Amino acid sequence: MEKSALTRLSAQPADCALLSVRTKPLNVEEVRMDEFNIVLAGVGGQGILLASEILGTAAVKEGLNVRVSEIHGMAQRGGAVVSNVRIGDKVLAPTVLEGKADVLLGFEPLETLRNLKFASEKTLVLMNDETVPPTELMRTMKKYPGLNEITEKIHRFTRKLIVVKAADLALKAGNILTRNVALIGALAATGNLPVKVESLEEALRELVPAKYLEVNLKAFKLGFEAVGENKSSRF
Repeated sequence: MEKSALTRLSAQPADCALLSVRTKPLNVEEVRMDEFNIVLAGVGGQGILLASEILGTAAVKEGLNVRVSEIHGMAQRGGAVVSNVRIGDKVLAPTVLEGKADVLLGFEPLETLRNLKFASEKTLVLMNDETVPPTELMRTMKKYPGLNEITEKIHRFTRKLIVVKAADLALKAGNILTRNVALIGALAATGNLPVKVESLEEALRELVPAKYLEVNLKAFKLGFEAVGENKSSRF
């Protein structure tokens, strides 16, 4: 596959405001571009696939090699969804290995916890605090853990955790469905992406229908500002 090509592979399933800390921002020009791995996790209907498309397209616009893969749960809405975005010259396989994620972008707390196998002490976890119990949990009648319990378990893997009220930001932007773009804006503000903000905005303009573009750009800006204005919680 030629460099700068965005490849998407779909796999079939086998059977708070800001919180605590953030990582030291990366200098885009100094990022090691042989491999940068992003894992996005949540449930169907949260816009995860569009988010991965935005991240991948932004990287392509900067001439980077990209691979995107996704795993869908059994239900289109409410089922678990995991997407991998891999960026870098040496990236060939579309899936991220366990413990190799540079960023874990969690759209739902429990699904973030369930995908911690991809994280390590070096991983930045940026998580939406909005709970959407997956259909599997509802079906088995298991108890949904509290947010504090989830964050405590995440901290056992990494101290690099940011929790964002993405739903509140999306509502402020004017459409709850823009929570995914608010999360991307928040991630962009951490400086932990090998792509520029301008490239992400260009990807938004390319991928989002014109009638929804303004509200999505607003959500992106609100997400960016939510992290950028809380510099005191960085580390």
